[in-house]
Amino acid sequence: MNKITKIVLFVIIALFIAGMAFYPTIKKKVKKEETTQGTARPGSFGNRAKPLNINAKVIRSESVTDYIQVTGNLIPDEEVDLTFEAAGKIVNIFFQEGSTVNKGQLLAKVNDKPLQAELQKLEAQIPLAEDRVFRQKALLEKDAVSKETYEQVTTELEKLHADIDLVKSRIAQTELRAPFDGIIGLRQVSEGAYASPTTIVASLTKIIPLKIEFSVPEKYMNMIHSGTPIEFRIDKDNYAASVYAVNSRIEKDGLQLKARAVYPNTNGQLKPGRLISVKIKSNELKNAIVVPNETVIAEMGRDIAYIYSSGKAKVVELTKGTRTESNVQVLDGIKLGDTLIVSGIMQLRDGLPVTIDNIQ
Repeated sequence: MNKITKIVLFVIIALFIAGMAFYPTIKKKVKKEETTQGTARPGSFGNRAKPLNINAKVIRSESVTDYIQVTGNLIPDEEVDLTFEAAGKIVNIFFQEGSTVNKGQLLAKVNDKPLQAELQKLEAQIPLAEDRVFRQKALLEKDAVSKETYEQVTTELEKLHADIDLVKSRIAQTELRAPFDGIIGLRQVSEGAYASPTTIVASLTKIIPLKIEFSVPEKYMNMIHSGTPIEFRIDKDNYAASVYAVNSRIEKDGLQLKARAVYPNTNGQLKPGRLISVKIKSNELKNAIVVPNETVIAEMGRDIAYIYSSGKAKVVELTKGTRTESNVQVLDGIKLGDTLIVSGIMQLRDGLPVTIDNIQ
C-alpha cells in the first residue's frame, strides 16, 4: 500500500468518525426544519393543519330575567330585652337558657311578700264592709238612715275593692312573663340578685317567621312594593320571600329605600343576624337571543364570539344587552339558528378548521 492510498484511507476513517459524532445534532436540526415547514403561518392553515375538536350550541330564542342584587340582613320577627316592672330581690327563675317559651309563661319573680301581706289585710276587711252596706241598705228602705249615710258605706266598700286591685297589679309587676312565643337567650342575672326596671334578665327572640331587611337604590324604588317576591341566598342555598313593608321615605345617606320581606322559617332552621345576598327581579325578556358568558371575549374594545361556518370558526362582533349570572343577551351579531362554539374558546382564530364533537 503506497503512501497516497494510506492518506486517503485515513481521511475516510476520520470523516466517518466525525459523521457519527455529529449525526444526532444534524438529525435534530433537520427534523425541526421539517416541522417548521409543515406548520402553517399565523392566520393561515395548510392542508396538513389538524382541525380543533369543539362543542357547539344552536342558538334558539329564550327568556332572560334581569335581577338587581343587594345586601340584606336576617332579623327576628320580634325581639325584646326582658326586665321587671318593679324593683326587688329575685327569688325565683323559672326558665332554661336557650329554651322555647310561650306567651304569658312565668319566667322569673321578685320578692312580693310585703304586697301579699297587704293584700290579705285588705281582703280581710271585705266581709265587714259588705255587711255595713247590707245593714245600711235595709235601714234606708225603712227610712231609718239618710241616703248620704248609705252612700258613704257604699263608697268605702268600692274604695276597698280598688285598693285590692291596686295591690294585685303591683304583685303582677313582680312577675316577669313572656310577652310572645319565642326562644329565650342567655340569663344575665341570678337568684338573690337585686333587680330594678333597668336590669336585663335575658333576651327573648321570635324567629318564626323571620324578616329580611334590605335597601335598594333610589332608581329602583318603583320596583319594590308590598307583595314583591324576592330571593335570598345563604351559603349555597336559595330561599324565597315576599316584601310586606316599604319605608315611607328615602334615606338621605346613600339615597336608599329600605324595605322588609318575610320568610316563613317554619322549622326555625335559619337564625337572625346573618348577612345575606338579596335578588329582586327587575326585568324579564321573552324570545331573546342569549349566549353563555364564557363564550364572549373582550378584544381590543369590542366583544366577540365564534360561530361554526362551513367547517371553520368564524369570528362575529356582538352588541350586548342584559347580563345575568350565567348568560348575556345578544342584540346584534348572532341570529337565530347560528351554531355558537362553546368550548376551546381561547384556542380559536378566525378561519381555524374545527370539528364538532357535541352539539346542544
